[in-house]
Amino acid sequence: SNSSAESLDRLYPAVGSTKPPRKRTTSQCKSEPPLLRTSKRTIYTAGRPPWYNEHGTQSKEAFVIGLGGGSASGKTTVATMIIEALDVPWVVLLSMDSFYKVLTKQQQEQAASNDFNFDHPDAFDFDLIIATLKKLKQGKSVKIPIYDFTTHSRKKEWKTLYGANVIIFEGIMAFADKELLKLLDLKIFVDTDSDIRLVRRLRRDISERGRDIEGVIKQYNKFVKPAFDQYIQPTMRLADIVVPRGSGNTVAIDLIVQHVHSQLEEVRAAWSLRAALASAHQCHPLPQTLSVLKSTPQVRGMHTIIRNKETSRDEFIFYSKRLMRLLIEHALSLLPFQSCTVQTPQGQDYEGRTYSGKQITGVSILRAGETMEPALRAVCKDVRIGTILIQTNCNTGEPELHYLRLPKDISEDHVILMDCTVSTGAAAMMAVRVLLDHDVPEDKIFLLSLLMAEMGVHSVAYAFPRVKIITTAVDKKVNDLFRIIPGIGNFGDRYFGTDAPLDWSDDEDALST
Repeated sequence: SNSSAESLDRLYPAVGSTKPPRKRTTSQCKSEPPLLRTSKRTIYTAGRPPWYNEHGTQSKEAFVIGLGGGSASGKTTVATMIIEALDVPWVVLLSMDSFYKVLTKQQQEQAASNDFNFDHPDAFDFDLIIATLKKLKQGKSVKIPIYDFTTHSRKKEWKTLYGANVIIFEGIMAFADKELLKLLDLKIFVDTDSDIRLVRRLRRDISERGRDIEGVIKQYNKFVKPAFDQYIQPTMRLADIVVPRGSGNTVAIDLIVQHVHSQLEEVRAAWSLRAALASAHQCHPLPQTLSVLKSTPQVRGMHTIIRNKETSRDEFIFYSKRLMRLLIEHALSLLPFQSCTVQTPQGQDYEGRTYSGKQITGVSILRAGETMEPALRAVCKDVRIGTILIQTNCNTGEPELHYLRLPKDISEDHVILMDCTVSTGAAAMMAVRVLLDHDVPEDKIFLLSLLMAEMGVHSVAYAFPRVKIITTAVDKKVNDLFRIIPGIGNFGDRYFGTDAPLDWSDDEDALST
């Protein structure tokens, strides 16, 4: 098969080998894209701005681009070029190839002998495709099957996709279902010459999928070409844009990118989450979902120490940790418990209580929130920990989601969400929204913070009335720079011994993106 692939390479050179990569020409693209490239992956370093409003509900659905066209027409290459040229964070690429149906034993045998038609609409699980795309469009987390083209079967593991401003859905039957078409905001058909598609398919199936040249040609003549003529080419009329020559048509790709940018700019109209929070529902009494640690002389004394600007870093860390431990213990007392009976070493029954949930998971909002992890681990044996990185964009003043790592099956857990200070509640709201998007029930989320402003309490409680809010103290005011007054200073910088930027806020560590 290697020699066959090499001969095909001589017939048809690799894409892009005869010309240098094109430069980006769209006015929206920055000179330095927000990307970190490694040998294995590309990481977007720009954050995802709020995708919800002050009510905690999704403000705008993701923009979905459908990419259709024949097999090996260059759909994935075009999708990749669009992603790179868009230069916006949180773009998701969803391939129809992941959604082939699970084959029966007889169909497996047919596939092994190149006698199964993978280019027919019935080969795809459209119900799963539509359900998945709907959830992605709504901002939810989804699980995507992984298809093994060598064994013609789905692998046991699934991959997770979450959160997107733009979704690019590509596949040969992208326009073949009426319900699926309704989910597509922009439909693009990649039109490539049939001879080029055949050579590309030969090279791909031989080198990447372990096929022999006779089997590939047999499958092409028997299934691929007839399916294109009957099911795929007729859908070209449904496309909003037809791209002749595929990835070689840089003019068409630039026009597509400019159109998508204009759509995204409409969504980004002059609206500020923090400004909306500052002006909303701030004159109401504190909510019943708020639980404040009793202000004993000991607690008051520890607050006096950590609020004092003259306190050394060592003392600040020591007394912060003491408060964290008390806060965690208080929060755990609010979890659901049920009665149980155990037998003591003396052989007597003891009527006790036991936690009635499945398990507890901690999620820290980086970076200050991670300082609370040791206190949680000290009182919850084998607790699972996840992290969410939210930072302020210094140009817009808005929180942005940069990174998340959550344990599997978190939707069944009680989640302890940890951040040391909450002023406007913007970062806390984003973290709660992420958990809800991963199907964690709202009433199973416990937001813990050493210090909160009344504005932050109201913001979270108004948007998510079933989230339990637990803190050691609530201060009344937030100044024009969104700092808690009288406050505690920048907790992360005082704890880690770093210098705070001039425009930091108490919600999270600021970073210019």
